[in-house]
Amino acid sequence: MRVYGSILKLRLLFGLQYRTAAIAGVATQFFWGFITIMVFEAFYQYTQNPPISLNELIDYIWLKQAFLVFITLWFRDNELFDLITSGNIAYELCRPCDLYGFWYAKLLAQRLSSALLRCFPILFIALLLPKPYNMTLPHSFSAFLLFFIALILGLLLLVSISMFLYISVFLTMSPVGSLLIFSVIGEFFAGLIIPVPLMPESLQKIANLLPFRWTADFPFRVYSGHITGPEAVIGITIQTVYVLVLICLGRVALNRVLQKVVVQGG
Repeated sequence: MRVYGSILKLRLLFGLQYRTAAIAGVATQFFWGFITIMVFEAFYQYTQNPPISLNELIDYIWLKQAFLVFITLWFRDNELFDLITSGNIAYELCRPCDLYGFWYAKLLAQRLSSALLRCFPILFIALLLPKPYNMTLPHSFSAFLLFFIALILGLLLLVSISMFLYISVFLTMSPVGSLLIFSVIGEFFAGLIIPVPLMPESLQKIANLLPFRWTADFPFRVYSGHITGPEAVIGITIQTVYVLVLICLGRVALNRVLQKVVVQGG
């Protein structure tokens, strides 16, 4: 664990150097946040008894913009793709540590560093905006604590899912198709395109069975107060189970594809 902790720390410090890119990202995410809020605001003017209130939805949108790199599968490490497709994976296999843990720590640090540079300016400004575009604080400290736990577990879950994206490239030797499939399916059922409460009931049932909504939709609705109390605790338990199961399955899948790896030349 000390090795993976060192990897996490080094990659985190490395990622925090890209401040200019983060500033550009903040501006872009604010633009899309306002566009999305205005679209839903127009929609809500002609909607009666919506399953989630407009204020809760606005909190949901700003959290999505602030923690975008926590919850999107298209945010990837091209270096890992190059290692797999070029054959340089042979150098990774020479490391005196578990490859799954090494990559997991690296991907986790990459997302953490990008989020730390972007989330605080977005959240601070969103809280100061005039109504109805402003973000509100959680109803209580316990709600915030549940949100924080759910957000961290959602991040661990997303990294566990994204590991399957890199594992699939061992079989396809092309990251384009895998990235497209994972991104489209994952973002839709995570509620990043349409919030899960606004989906038809048939799609909500599918979203509840898949792990994607537990990475974004669930923690954001805990923050806004749409999910509270025992329901939030049950959701956190489900997140934990998903993380443990997907990590175990990911380790098995990676070990199996590594047994079939052939590197020629050198």
